[in-house]
Amino acid sequence: MLDMLRQYVSGYVALTNEEFTFLADSIVIRSFDKRHQLIQAGEVEQYMNFVVKGLVLMYFKKGNAEVVTNIAKEGQLVSSSASFLSGSPSNYNVETIEPTVLLSLSREHLDKIYQQSSRIERLGRLLTTHFVLQKEEWELECMRLDTRERFLRFNENNPDLVQRVPQKFLASYLNMKPETFSRLKHLLRKRPAATKNVYR
Repeated sequence: MLDMLRQYVSGYVALTNEEFTFLADSIVIRSFDKRHQLIQAGEVEQYMNFVVKGLVLMYFKKGNAEVVTNIAKEGQLVSSSASFLSGSPSNYNVETIEPTVLLSLSREHLDKIYQQSSRIERLGRLLTTHFVLQKEEWELECMRLDTRERFLRFNENNPDLVQRVPQKFLASYLNMKPETFSRLKHLLRKRPAATKNVYR
């Protein structure tokens, strides 16, 4: 499990063995069943989580609807980050949609690590920058691409999620009606050659 985390971290900062051990010693391994609420809206996020196994959904409630803003799979970070960083109550629910194993780091431990390792503090800054850029890119994509283009782009980049995630959650994440998602998925199965690599 830690090898997976080290590979992820090395994409941002090359930590020494001692620095990575220092980071790993502060991490807690947490395992959850499917549909377990990691945090509910109104609670304060206590952990930054690295997904080792499973899928995690992040959403907020709008009336009776669940508006999905993030789907995290193996090798990705997930948390209600604004709550985690500020200590304020979360506006989001974070929930597993498969049996899930997480490597979790508390804010208290993160602050201590930052005080003792400038390189890990730099890692934190780079990760924060990455998430801001990723969020801005996704928001632009949602405004720039039409419904069909968003579906094709997502399917191109995340074919595994199309198979693993319940359709209603994917439709919400892509800002379309479930019946629209179903229709596009059906068309894609019928005409794979026509859509392959169109929006790479």
